Amino acid sequence: MDQLESQEGYANAPLVVDPYDLLRNINRIQSRGQLEESDKLSNDIGACQLDVEMETGTGKTYVYTKTMFELNRLYGWSKFIIVVPSVAIREGVFKSLQNTEQHFFEQYGKSIRYFIYDSDRLNELDSYSQSDGINAMIINMQAFNSSMKEGASNKAARIIFDERDDFGSRRPIDVIAANNPIVIVDEPQKMGKRGSATWKGIERFNPLFTLNYSATHREKHNLVYALDALDAFNEKLVKRIEVKGFELKNMRGTDGYLYLKDIIVSKTKAPEAVIEFKRMTASGKIVKHTARFNEGDSIYDATGDTRLEAYRDYVIASGNDGIVPDQDGRLGYVRFLNGEVLQRGVVYGDSAEDDMRRIQIRETIASHLQKEEALFYRGIKCLSLFFIDEVAKYRDISGEGATLGYAKVFEEEYERAVEERLANPTLNDERERAYLDYLKRDDAHQVHSGYFSIDKKGNVVDSKEKKAEASEGLGANDDDAKRAYDLILKDKERLLSFEEPVRFIFSHSALREGWDNPNVFQICTLKSSGSETGRRQEVGRGLRLCVDQNGERHDALFLGARDVHNVNVLTVIASESYSSFVDALQKDIRAELRDRPTVVEMDFFAGRQVTLPNTGETVSFGERESKELYKCLIKGDFLDGNDRPSIKFKEGGFYEYAVVHLPEDMREEPLLQAAELLVRSVYDPSVLSAMITDGNTPKVTSNALNDNYRKQEFKELWRRINKKHAYTVSFDDEELICKSVGAIDSKLQVSELAYTLTTGSQKSVATRDDIESRSHFKADDATTKKLKLEENISVTYDLVGEVAQAAKVTRRTAATILSRISPLKYSLYKRNPEEFIKKVSSLITDEKATTVIDHVTYHQIDEEFDTSIFTERMPENISKTLKAKKNIQDYVFFDSIKEKEFAEAMDAATEVCVYAKMPRTFKIPTPVGEYAPDWAIAFNEGSVRHVYFIAETKGTMDTMEISTVEQTKIACAKKVFNELSGSRVRYHQVSTYDELLEVIQGME
Repeated sequence: MDQLESQEGYANAPLVVDPYDLLRNINRIQSRGQLEESDKLSNDIGACQLDVEMETGTGKTYVYTKTMFELNRLYGWSKFIIVVPSVAIREGVFKSLQNTEQHFFEQYGKSIRYFIYDSDRLNELDSYSQSDGINAMIINMQAFNSSMKEGASNKAARIIFDERDDFGSRRPIDVIAANNPIVIVDEPQKMGKRGSATWKGIERFNPLFTLNYSATHREKHNLVYALDALDAFNEKLVKRIEVKGFELKNMRGTDGYLYLKDIIVSKTKAPEAVIEFKRMTASGKIVKHTARFNEGDSIYDATGDTRLEAYRDYVIASGNDGIVPDQDGRLGYVRFLNGEVLQRGVVYGDSAEDDMRRIQIRETIASHLQKEEALFYRGIKCLSLFFIDEVAKYRDISGEGATLGYAKVFEEEYERAVEERLANPTLNDERERAYLDYLKRDDAHQVHSGYFSIDKKGNVVDSKEKKAEASEGLGANDDDAKRAYDLILKDKERLLSFEEPVRFIFSHSALREGWDNPNVFQICTLKSSGSETGRRQEVGRGLRLCVDQNGERHDALFLGARDVHNVNVLTVIASESYSSFVDALQKDIRAELRDRPTVVEMDFFAGRQVTLPNTGETVSFGERESKELYKCLIKGDFLDGNDRPSIKFKEGGFYEYAVVHLPEDMREEPLLQAAELLVRSVYDPSVLSAMITDGNTPKVTSNALNDNYRKQEFKELWRRINKKHAYTVSFDDEELICKSVGAIDSKLQVSELAYTLTTGSQKSVATRDDIESRSHFKADDATTKKLKLEENISVTYDLVGEVAQAAKVTRRTAATILSRISPLKYSLYKRNPEEFIKKVSSLITDEKATTVIDHVTYHQIDEEFDTSIFTERMPENISKTLKAKKNIQDYVFFDSIKEKEFAEAMDAATEVCVYAKMPRTFKIPTPVGEYAPDWAIAFNEGSVRHVYFIAETKGTMDTMEISTVEQTKIACAKKVFNELSGSRVRYHQVSTYDELLEVIQGME
C-alpha cells in the first residue's frame, strides 16, 4: 500500500483487504488483547470504525500521533484529519503536536505537517493535498457543524461547498474527499449520535477508515484496544486518588457551628482539642473563633459574655474517651456529655454555604502545603485547582477590581496557613531553607488566579461555550472562549515553573474538559458536583503523572513502581460526604470498565490466546491445559472460596509453585506467564476501593532522624556505604555477538499465527440464572489450528534498525548477529515479523546483561549521599507505616507485608543494634539501570560474623523468578558492597530475617 497520485495531489491508497479478512484480522487483535470478539464489521463510515479505549490522563493524543507515524511507516498512508469536540481540545491537540515534534522526528526522521482548518485559509488545504509527507488537519466540532451543512447560508458553509475562483474552480470539500483521509475522532461520544451534523460531515470527507479514541465510548464499534480506569491504575499510568469529604450534621435545628481542626498531643500534657466555633463579640457581632479545649471544658462558656444557647450542653467528657487523638488509622474525635461526637473532617451545625466553602478552601490549602514542601525538593511544582459555578463568587466582574468572595476567603486562609507553618520550624528547615524562601517569596494575592472567558473589552464573563457548541456556528461567543483557552494553554508550561507565583487556579467550566496539567495535586469543587460524569471529568483534570522542572515525568521508569503512587497522589476536596462522593465516582468508573471474567473455573483457559507484552509471543490454551492449570491453582490455594484470585496469588509465588507441580510439558516460562496474566485479569470488586482512599485518614507528614541515627554503630555503617560509585564496562563486541548468536540459535521460537475453533452446545435444561450468568452454553471442545498464509510480506521492515533500537546496540552489531544466526532461525522472521524482532532483541539484551557482569568495574568517586535522602518522603497514610524501635527514623514506610514483617523481626532481634529502611534515591548505577537496596543494618559487635549488612528483601530467592536484568543489578550490588565497602560490609538478597542470619553465618 502507498499513496496514489491524483489530479488533486497525493491521496491515501485504498484498502486491498476484503471485509471478511478485515474482520478476521480485527478478531485476532481482539483475542490477543482479551477483548470480546466482534461478530460483524463496523463499516458505516469508511472501511471500518475502530474504537480505542484509553483512560483520561494516559496519553491519548500521544498514542494517536504515534499511530499516524506507524501507519505511514507500515502502509505509506499520509493524510489524516483529527476531529475534536471543542476549541479547548483543539488547542490542546495543536500544542501536543508542537511539543512532540522533535521527539517523533528523532524516532522516524520526519515530521507531521499539521494545521487547524480555517475556511479563510484555503491555501493550507491545497498544501495538505499536494504534499507527499504526513499531513494532519485539525478541526473542532463547532467549525465542523457550521461548515459542513450543504446549502446553509453561513459563510463557512458557502466556502467549503462552492466552486471558488481563488481555489482553482474547485470545491474544497471535493479536494478533502479526494485525499481519502484516515479520520481520527477524539472523544466521539461528544459528537452527537449517529446521523448528527458532525457524523454526516465526517462521511463527506470520504474517509479510508475511522479511529475513535475515548475513555467512554457511547456508541460501540470494533474495539481493538482497551485501557480502562482499572488498567491505568494497576499499571501506574495515572495518579492515585484520595478524597476529603465533608459531612453536614444538623443539631436539632440550631444555628450552632463546630469544626474539629486538630488534636494536639504532648508528652507532658493531656491531649487538647483545637475547635472552631461561633462566639459573640463585645459589640454583639457573631464571628468564628478557634480555641484549645481540655477535657471538662464547655464550648458554651467560651462563646462570649452573652452565651450562645446553641452550645449550652456542649461540655467535653472527662476520662479516656473525652479527647481521643488519631490512632491506628482511625480519625480522632471529641465526645461531649450530651452524647454528640465531633470527628475531624466533619462540620456540625446548620452551617451556611460560606462556612462550608471556607472549610473546603482551608483543607485544600492544607493538603497543598503538606505536599508542596516534599515536591519542591524533587523539583516539582505543586498546583491546586478550584471549580466554581459563578465567576462573580471569585472575581469582581463590575470592573472595580475588588478582592471578594472566594478570592478574599482564600487569601485569609492562605495567610493564616503560611504564618502557622513559619511559626513551627522543622529540623529540615535548619538544614535547608530553600522551601521557606519560596513560601515567603509571594504573598497570598500573587499565588492564585482565575481562568475564565473574557469578552472583547477584556472583562471576565461566565463561559458560554456550551451555548456556542449547541448552535450551528462559532457564534460571537467563540472569540470569548478562544481567548480564555489561549490564555490557559499558553501559560500551561509556565505554570509548571517555580518562577511563576501562581499555584492555585480558580476556574469555571472552561477548564472542565480539554485542559489538564500534570502537576495538579488538589482539586476542590466549590459547587455541587452534579452528575457522576461531571465528577469524573473534574477528577480527570488532575490524573496525569507529574513532571519536574526539566520536564521529566515521574513515572514507574523514573521513580520505580513502588514510589509512583507515593509521589503521584491527587487529593479531591469534595463538597459532600466522603462516602457519597466516592460511591458516585466508583459507580461511574465501574460502569465504564471493560468486560472482565469474574471467576476462574475449570474451562477458564480453554480456547484463550495471550500475547506476552515483553516478547510478543502468542500462547494458546486447550482443554487439557485449562484443567491442569485450574487444579494447580486450587491445590496451591491460589484461588479463594469464590474462585477468585486469593491473597496468596496476589502476593506472588504462583510461578514458583506451578513450575514444580504442573506436568513437565507445561512448565515452560511463556505458558506460565500467559496463565498468570489471565488469572490477574479476573475482576475483583475490592480493587475499586484501593483506587480511591480517604484523604482525612491520619498521615505521617514528617519522619525526622531520631536518636538511633546518632548511634556510633550507624555512623560507622553510613561512613562505609555512603560513597557514590561509577562504573566502566569493557568487553569486545565480538564476545557479545558470539553469545547472542548462540542464544538465538538455541532458544528462539516464533509462534505461528493460529486460530482456535471452539464447539459448544446448549445445556439440556436451562435456568434463569444460567441465562443471566451466560452459562446456558457450554464449550465441549476447543481445537487450535495453524493459520497458513502466504510467506510474502507486503510490509517493509527495517529489521536491522528495529533490532538495534530495541536491544540498544549499534546497527553494525545487530547486522552482524542477524547475518550469523542459522538460516532456519532467520526464516522464522517470515512467520511473524513483530514477534521475531521482539524475541531476538530480548535475547540480545539478556546476553548483554550477563556479559556485563564479567566486565564491569566499579570505583568510588568524590561525591557522597547526603542524609537528607532519608527525609525526602511524601506524606503517607499512617496505615502504611510501622512505628519502629531500631530504625533511624520513627516510622518505617513499608511497600509490602513482607517488608513490614522483616522490620518487626529486626526490632525484636537482640542481634540488631540499628537499621535503616533505605530510600529509593540511594541508587547504585549499573549498565542495565539503577538499583536501590532495601535495608542497611548494623549488628551488635560479636553477635554475628559480619557487623554491617546491606539487604534486599525479595519475595523469592529462586533465580527463575528473577529476571536476567534484575540478576545483573544484584550482581553489580554485590561487587559494590562486598568488594569496595570494606571487609566488614556484606550484601545479599533474602526473603526473611531468619534467612538473613543463615546467610551471614555462611558468608566469608
